[in-house]
Amino acid sequence: MSNRKLPVYFIPHGGGPWPFMDFPKNAAGKGPWDDLGTFLRGLSGDFGGKPKAVLVVSGHWEKEPKVAVSTASQPGMLYDYYNFPPHTYELRYPARGAPDVAEHVREVLSEAGIETRADAERGFDHGVFIPFMLIYPDADVPIVMMSLDNDLSAATHLKLGKALERLRNEDILIIGSGMSYHNMRKFRSDEPDHVEEAKRFDRWLTEAVEAGDPETRNATLARWEENPDARACHVPDHDHLVPLFVAAGAAGPDRGRKIFETDFLGKPYSAYRFG
Repeated sequence: MSNRKLPVYFIPHGGGPWPFMDFPKNAAGKGPWDDLGTFLRGLSGDFGGKPKAVLVVSGHWEKEPKVAVSTASQPGMLYDYYNFPPHTYELRYPARGAPDVAEHVREVLSEAGIETRADAERGFDHGVFIPFMLIYPDADVPIVMMSLDNDLSAATHLKLGKALERLRNEDILIIGSGMSYHNMRKFRSDEPDHVEEAKRFDRWLTEAVEAGDPETRNATLARWEENPDARACHVPDHDHLVPLFVAAGAAGPDRGRKIFETDFLGKPYSAYRFG
């Protein structure tokens, strides 16, 4: 048992294998993902030290009949992106898994009435290995992955997170990896009306996360689809927003706050810390 309570994070993992590609620079000499790279490289210093293990909930592990937890001792690589340069399919991230932590996660969820299955085969998807190649470039922190529930509902994932909250006192860092904006049809659009939709949704999401009362926060997030801009910012589905619900559930009574914001062609996306 650790003598510290770790924070919980929701982080953006960007588009495809972006840190390992060349992009045009703007007039200020910056590429479109430079700010995100700087943020992720500094994240490990945000709370101090290295945890015993990281539990990552990635928006790229979905469509499972029940919640799955990775039990591999040495996960492989899952290049779940398409039409990128050949060298991006040769990236390696040799972090260890943590089968003992994975089984403990399953026990904790079982005690909360949440059925899971063990998965010893799945490799690191790019919602995991891309950000963690920047967060822990030496691959020296064990990583356990957990899938989304197939229903993708906010209520289900807030409950999942709540069950995991106790892990924060056990030196296990919980990170949701997704994107607060994820409209794949308009990702490369700077259409003014859509940019305004994205800006309004980011403001609403931040107000919800930063609500002073955690019950109000979670109740607001549970109704996220009622926001008039929500579905414009998550197309064709909202799998990349779901890890935020897990993070908010695991926050318990701790308040959330935005710790990073940047944009892609004017459309903002953000990172949040709880605790």
